[in-house]
Amino acid sequence: MTEEDLNLPEKVAKYEEFLNHQLKADLKKILKNLTENNGIISEYLQLKTTIEKLKEGGMLGRSLKTQVDLGCNFYAQAKIDDPSRLSVSIGYGFYLEMTLEEAVKFIEKKVALLEETSLQLSADACRVKANIKLVLEALRELQLPVEERPKQREF
Repeated sequence: MTEEDLNLPEKVAKYEEFLNHQLKADLKKILKNLTENNGIISEYLQLKTTIEKLKEGGMLGRSLKTQVDLGCNFYAQAKIDDPSRLSVSIGYGFYLEMTLEEAVKFIEKKVALLEETSLQLSADACRVKANIKLVLEALRELQLPVEERPKQREF
């Protein structure tokens, strides 16, 4: 039994700790951010569709009755006196009143930026998943009997 074999349980424990506490936590955080980002994209696209329906329906000169989601699927009746202007969330808790055309332009730009963020988060998730597979493979090789371990290459 070599000195390397005596340190084997320590190495395995370190790899497992890194896998469970670092890599899996990173992946969970990235996937959570990706889900939130995709939810925001969905909300903006839904708003854009609503704006386009308002334009097509000829509702711009008249008041409009609707229901507003207060959260947790609780709805309240609402009356919109001037549907040609609306408040749009621009981020960080700020809202800006815009015309429908301005809102559509803003939404297109915002969605493009959010889609770039989603692509980056997806790439990050793939990279972390690859690192998880690499660590799992290293753990598998470390736990093989000495005679079954792959030979080290010399360069």
